[in-house]
Amino acid sequence: MTTILPRASERTLLVGLEHGGVSRWDVEDSLGELRQLAATAGAEVVGVVIQRLDRPTAPCYIGKGKAEEIARECEEKGITSLIFDDELTPAQGRNLEELTSRKVIDRTQLILDIFAQRARTKEGRLQIELAQLQYLLPRLTRMWTHLSRQSGGIGTRGPGETQLEVDRRRVQERIARLERDLQEVRKNRGVQREGRLRRNWPVASLVGYTNAGKSSLLNRLTGAGVVEEDKLFATLDPTTRQVTLPNRQKILLTDTVGFIRKLPHTVIESFKATLEEVQLADLLLHVVDLSHPQCREQMAAVDAALAELDATGKQMIVIFNKADLVADPEIVAGQLARHPGSVAISARTGAGIPSLIEELEHRLAAWRMRGSYRIPSNESALLAEIHRAGHVLEIRYDGDDAVLHAHVPPDLSAKLVPYLA
Repeated sequence: MTTILPRASERTLLVGLEHGGVSRWDVEDSLGELRQLAATAGAEVVGVVIQRLDRPTAPCYIGKGKAEEIARECEEKGITSLIFDDELTPAQGRNLEELTSRKVIDRTQLILDIFAQRARTKEGRLQIELAQLQYLLPRLTRMWTHLSRQSGGIGTRGPGETQLEVDRRRVQERIARLERDLQEVRKNRGVQREGRLRRNWPVASLVGYTNAGKSSLLNRLTGAGVVEEDKLFATLDPTTRQVTLPNRQKILLTDTVGFIRKLPHTVIESFKATLEEVQLADLLLHVVDLSHPQCREQMAAVDAALAELDATGKQMIVIFNKADLVADPEIVAGQLARHPGSVAISARTGAGIPSLIEELEHRLAAWRMRGSYRIPSNESALLAEIHRAGHVLEIRYDGDDAVLHAHVPPDLSAKLVPYLA
């Protein structure tokens, strides 16, 4: 597992591009988040550069003139690396490094570096190494250009090209091995999950933007002792704890990795083993940092990530955390009105936790009753919805029909009335 940034003496310049339908305000907000990511990775941010173009340029992402201007600024300020706010193509990264004579990092590399620092379990380290290698594979050519700059043609095959092929094969072999190891992780998780299903306990997953306070809430509700830091991606490895509600309903509560805007697809793919906990949860607890000025945009980013995981349509409680940091009570009231069934809390002080417990009891009341349903074979979409949003306890096939016993949320239960067995 490799890291991109040294932990000290890294002086960096952030670079963003205002283009297309992206406003200046959006770019500045995204760069503010990039600054937090850089600080989390251990870099010192020296400055920020924003260029306005109709679209990114193919050779350098930014204009060549701007790249040359940045190169001069790097010389004057002793900047050692550049961090771009979007993912760069291999060619763009290579050209920028040649023009600026500085290390060039994009947002994806930075996030992967932070993940590599913070993964603690074997599973987490496997997932991060896989994501890093998947990112690295198409960029190996950029690493070997210094060995292969000679004329082409028969008989002029350079040592760099030979080494490149060797490295590519080794990376592909390592990726295949990691994927096999992660498949074993999924099997182990499946065994653990079957044990939970036999107890018929509902499972709730904490989801939300990174640094929204999911781990703090888990600790508040369960005393789990999960690390809490005011940093992005402070927690990567999932933690599951049992909670007994006042009405004696037991529930399993799982903390998951936080989401972020422009979350690299390689991360989502590599973390499928972990994020299956979100896909298979009976209830999602969407934790939102109410004190953040862009909380609505953060909520939209989480919704988009859930859609990519095929975890939409589940029961969800929106939890507005850090309400104690919001001075205007009308802001809190407005958000609660926009999201029926939501609650405002402070995981730090415990304010609002009784309201959250009450809402949990209300939402989970339906899970105490199971239903038996007969689904015709031509209703495959409905059967898929039951698997996605419900909790299937048993399934068998009778002719062309699927007969199943399941816990389902109230809205889906109403839709299934015609199919009661």
